[in-house]
Amino acid sequence: MKHLLNQEWQKSLAQEFDKSYFKHLSSFIATEYDQNIVYPERKNIFRALNLTAPNRVKVVIIGQDPYHGSHQANGLAFAVNEGISFPPSLRNIFKELENDTNSAPPLHGDLLHWSKQGVLLLNATLTVRSGQAGSHQNKGWETFTDEVIRTISRQNKDVIFLLWGGFAKKKAKLIDQSKHHLLMSGHPSPLSANRGYWFGNKHFSKTNDLLQQLNRAPINW
Repeated sequence: MKHLLNQEWQKSLAQEFDKSYFKHLSSFIATEYDQNIVYPERKNIFRALNLTAPNRVKVVIIGQDPYHGSHQANGLAFAVNEGISFPPSLRNIFKELENDTNSAPPLHGDLLHWSKQGVLLLNATLTVRSGQAGSHQNKGWETFTDEVIRTISRQNKDVIFLLWGGFAKKKAKLIDQSKHHLLMSGHPSPLSANRGYWFGNKHFSKTNDLLQQLNRAPINW
C-alpha cells in the first residue's frame, strides 16, 4: 500500500511503514479490495495526501470516514465525485461558504481545487466497505492519520486546522497550539447544523483572514 503514496509523504512518514499496525492494515486493505466493493478506488486511497505535499499544507480539514454510497467517495474528506449529488454535510458546508463569503458555491463537490491550494482534506479512516459505514474503523487507519497530523504539527508552522464536530476536536491534542491555529465548531451534518452549531462559524473567511495576516495567499474557496 505504501507505493500508492507520493515520495514526499513516504519520506515524512517513513517510520510508520515497518510498524506492525501498518503491515496488518495493508494486509487487511488488500484483502478487502480483492473480496469486496470498497471506496474510494484503490488508486485514490491517499489522494488527499498526494494532492497536498507536506510542505504545501496551509489548512487541514479533518473528516471521520469516507462516504459509503455508490461512487461517492473520492479520497478527499467531505468531497464527492463530479456528477454525484451533494450529501447533507457537504450541502451545509457550501451553504456556510456562500453565506460567509458571498460567493457562489462550487458547481460540483470534488473539492480538488481546495487541495491544489494547500487544503488537506484528511479523513481519519481512508477506506470503507460499500454500504457499511465505519466498516474500516479501528483497523489501523486512525493510528496512521494521527501520525499525519503530528507530522504536520511538528514539521510545519502556522497551519490552520479546522476541527468540525466532536470527533475532529479530539485531534486538537495532536497539534502544537503554540505554533498553529485551531478553528473549532459543530459538525456540518444536519443534526448539528440545525441545532445552531455549524452555521455562522465563518471558518472560510476567518481562515483567509489568518492567511493574509501571515502574508500567505488566501484560499479561493
